[in-house]
Amino acid sequence: MNKYLFLFVLGFILSGLLKPLLVFSQEITDPEAEYLRIRTVAFEGDYASAATDARKLVNAFPLYGDARVLLGRILAWQHDYKNATAVLDTLLKIEPDNADALSAKNDILLWSKDNTPVLTDLRADYSFDYFREPYTRFWQLFKTGMGHRFDWGPASATLNTGKIIIGEPAPASAIEFQVEAEAYPRLSEKNYAYLNYAFSPGKYFPGHKAAVEIWQVLPEGWSISAGMKYYYFDRNIFIAGTSLEKYLGKYWLSVKGFVYFKDNGPTTSGYFNARRYFNDNNWLQATLSTGTAPDEPFDIQADLMRLSANGIRIAYNGLLTPGITVRISTGYSIEEYAESLWRNRFDGGVSIIYAIKKK
Repeated sequence: MNKYLFLFVLGFILSGLLKPLLVFSQEITDPEAEYLRIRTVAFEGDYASAATDARKLVNAFPLYGDARVLLGRILAWQHDYKNATAVLDTLLKIEPDNADALSAKNDILLWSKDNTPVLTDLRADYSFDYFREPYTRFWQLFKTGMGHRFDWGPASATLNTGKIIIGEPAPASAIEFQVEAEAYPRLSEKNYAYLNYAFSPGKYFPGHKAAVEIWQVLPEGWSISAGMKYYYFDRNIFIAGTSLEKYLGKYWLSVKGFVYFKDNGPTTSGYFNARRYFNDNNWLQATLSTGTAPDEPFDIQADLMRLSANGIRIAYNGLLTPGITVRISTGYSIEEYAESLWRNRFDGGVSIIYAIKKK
């Protein structure tokens, strides 16, 4: 009798333990239909339920790539960028060329930047530019200002101080000031822009400087941009630019071209950027450049004189502390400053951004 009672109790317990597993296994019989249902729930705004069901779908069908991409996007829509990226990285280890996963990572990177916890910051920047032919010129630029992240995107304003030292045969030394403002307004989830304006009453800075560039985010981690830079010294200067960019796993690649509209006809230049992300805030970038229309702004009028140049620049961006971001760069170019006459040119800089207020 005790034997039968024991078997009955054991069977009752086992049935209770197995029942949830059987129910779970029976919950998803058609993964594609379940995927469509979860996507509809997410589009209706019920992210919590959609995320729970998407996890169940991924657990039941771990090789179903579309389900992982959907889960990653749902987590990102909830601003859980860390886990969203982890979900996509798991898929990319198996399918490194999965276009949907790469596109989702590109979107998440843009969204995570737009939703940084830093609301207001103080910033300081120092850079230099130096050459010795046909005379010595040492140009230094100091920037101090503040940045703020509005609902439509980040913006900043700085006071720039330029110091120039020129050697023989016409030695000179001067300090000038410039005020500058820039912004990255978000136009939509797939479009954002860059706007810039600066003014200076000095002799070496441009009297007016302005720039506008618009990006379009494309599928599979691609994006394109087009824009125009304007400078006024003793005449109007226009430089048009366009770029093609690609997020490839932990890498960001960019090819950018410029057309400089000179009085004697347009000249061109090209830039190739390769950036390796270690996380959202830490990256290392290399830039190769060739041509006449510089990617960097014309800080002073003498920059208009170059005929051609080939250069390389290395930059590193990282968190010094949770509230301090540091960027360091150094560059070298060989530059044709007159017909068949070349010189070495060196530049470098360091930027510090200190978060004074967070969301």
